[in-house]
Amino acid sequence: MNYISWDQYFMGVALLSAKRSKDPNTQVGACLVNEDKRIIGIGYNGFPRGCSDEEFPWGKGDNNPLNTKYPYVVHAEANAILNSNANLKGSTLYVSLFPCNECAKLIIQSGVKKIIYMSDKYSGTPMNLASKKMLDSAGVIYETMPEIEVFVK
Repeated sequence: MNYISWDQYFMGVALLSAKRSKDPNTQVGACLVNEDKRIIGIGYNGFPRGCSDEEFPWGKGDNNPLNTKYPYVVHAEANAILNSNANLKGSTLYVSLFPCNECAKLIIQSGVKKIIYMSDKYSGTPMNLASKKMLDSAGVIYETMPEIEVFVK
């Protein structure tokens, strides 16, 4: 019988969630799973609830930071944690992009014990190194998995 693994399944949910993001450059999705392999939170990167996608910028390269997405976007990991319907202690986070340093803080504080990610495109940057340093210090395991695709018609 040919079927997908649990890791592929939950990463597929994260990738499907990423498709909800209106970010034209980077769509990120996250899926939180408890020790019983039940989904307890899902998120994608986007503006905070009540903030219009038409009023806020999706751009990246502007001399004025207020004209970029960076001060406004809630990351997928943060949304998954905030949208969770259960205690996160001991849970696993499946995320399409390795968490930034700000999300690493939330992950640690919420009790997530393992991160499975696909892309680490910011590897070696100061913020990425800060994430890994905090996660290592807090005992949060992180590991990569091969890329998978999710097809949606």
